[in-house]
Amino acid sequence: SSVSTTTDGYLLLGNPKAAVRLTEYVSYTCTGCARFQVQSDGVLLLAYLPSGRLAIELHPVIENPIDLTAAMLASCGPKEKFFMNHNALLRSQANWIKPLAHASSVQRSRWAGSELGTRNRAIAADFGLYAVMATRGYDRQSVERCLNDRAVANRITAQSVAAKAAGVTKTPSFSLGGNQVLKLAGEMGDSARRVLAGVCAVSAPIDLRACCLSLNRWS
Repeated sequence: SSVSTTTDGYLLLGNPKAAVRLTEYVSYTCTGCARFQVQSDGVLLLAYLPSGRLAIELHPVIENPIDLTAAMLASCGPKEKFFMNHNALLRSQANWIKPLAHASSVQRSRWAGSELGTRNRAIAADFGLYAVMATRGYDRQSVERCLNDRAVANRITAQSVAAKAAGVTKTPSFSLGGNQVLKLAGEMGDSARRVLAGVCAVSAPIDLRACCLSLNRWS
């Protein structure tokens, strides 16, 4: 599927003129986001995106410095690589996130450093993100150029601020057609991913949109 940039600067996978646009709000340290990626990726890519009736728009939500580093790596290179980078980071999350559980105070201090490039390099090294990006064909020099890109960091941070201002409090959260009728999905715990994946698996996108637009709230 094609990758394009929206007028607001977000990346879009699929037909820009699709009748239904699914917006996903994601943070890379969110385990629910990784599970949703694994559970839904095949259904969305094989059943819906090729039809041209559905497009997926990604909005980053930054909860900690590790999220920002990973989001910058997802954005590394041309926009056509973004969704595969995104997929690689989330699908491998269970492995690279392990150091977070037993990090020393010295490591945590390095991850919170004030200098962007130094902080990002420390995070990428401690979490094995250089290796993840190597599977996508990036050498260390290319990765470090992306980790030093202040403009990308500012864009991602601004997009995260906008998501929170729009009412996104947890990830993953979702909206359809620009209306956050599924925003509360992120607050439903593990059942939200199953509910959303199930609905997407059995519903035509145009009918899903009509149903969601008629909802006032989850019950």
